[in-house]
Amino acid sequence: MVSSETVLGLGGTVDYEIDWQSSVLEALALDYGVTASELTTHRPIASERDLVVSVLAFLEAGSGGERFVASSGIVEQFAARFTSRITLGGTGVRAALAMQVLGVTSILHLVSIDDHVRRLLPPGCGYVSSALRDTTDPHLIIQYPVGATVRLGEVTLTATHANRLIYSNDPPNQTLYLADDLPQALADSSLFLISGFNSMQDAAALDERLGQLRAAMRSLPPGATVCYEDSGFHRPELNVRVRDALLEFIDVYSMNEDELENHLGRPVDLLDAGDVQKALGDIRWLIPARQLVVHTKFWSAAIGESAHRYRQALQGGILMASTRYRFGDSFTLADYEGMMLEQLNPRGVALASALEAALPRAVFIPAFLLEDPAPTTIGLGDSFVGGFIAALRRGRAV
Repeated sequence: MVSSETVLGLGGTVDYEIDWQSSVLEALALDYGVTASELTTHRPIASERDLVVSVLAFLEAGSGGERFVASSGIVEQFAARFTSRITLGGTGVRAALAMQVLGVTSILHLVSIDDHVRRLLPPGCGYVSSALRDTTDPHLIIQYPVGATVRLGEVTLTATHANRLIYSNDPPNQTLYLADDLPQALADSSLFLISGFNSMQDAAALDERLGQLRAAMRSLPPGATVCYEDSGFHRPELNVRVRDALLEFIDVYSMNEDELENHLGRPVDLLDAGDVQKALGDIRWLIPARQLVVHTKFWSAAIGESAHRYRQALQGGILMASTRYRFGDSFTLADYEGMMLEQLNPRGVALASALEAALPRAVFIPAFLLEDPAPTTIGLGDSFVGGFIAALRRGRAV
């Protein structure tokens, strides 16, 4: 097994990324008789009609999210109506792809494998896997641009923000079996990323897997850094079980604005200093991690006793996510380095300055002012994680 200072887990995915076409959504809504009054982001998705309702509800809200579907057949049926491409997903895998542009390699922990994965994994990265055979359970990835409109009868839905949606039914990621050689991989590493528990739906199986992961992490060398990236849980109530089992091991607990609002159960005005300060105080009380990281479209923050040690890691995360936002999957090192010259968002700068003055144990980094007409909204959080970890690995922070 190839060794690396960084192990990224716990699961990867094969993604069907579709090209947004409002006309297809309008036709489907008409065929299925979907009305504006029934739009909701919380309906169980047991049919293609339910999927259409969900997509339109997210579009109307201008928000992103991740949802479970009753079968992969629903994903296949819907994706076949659009032009699409096959890519790899999962926080660890996308982080590895981003890091590889900077020449930073890693070991991936996978729970499924097939020829798509073998072909598309970043060169130089090794992997350990719990898969016993090849399987493919695609995730449907939808991104819509700001201003996207869909006519629904007499109502016109318009996206106020560009965002992304994920729909899946993925048995290997739902069971999330751990590879037998994960402890050996961790024994040689100085940084471990945990993600992927959001796909699990059986509480007993989740508790078993958490116990196994706790045991495996005892192989980590002294001083190793453990990062946890939060995500949209298919069963939100299971998030607390993960937090309770792992918080003592986690050095950096990270989330985006969607997860922040989900935890708090309310919207947060990301450009209102008072609202942000209250939200961060509430999330710190709810999740008392050593260091809490929140990354958003306007700013990113680290809150904790040693937050100052993560300033350049936050900058690395913002830089990587911004580069992907503008250039998509195929961004280069030159694109990444050129992004450093972009203008910062002035409202983000003002908020960061105000909150650093108000919160002495916090670091705020403003995001760039990016107004691209057709941005990539898929994998931005994963790219942030990759940039954050790469900065740690390259000695620019802790």
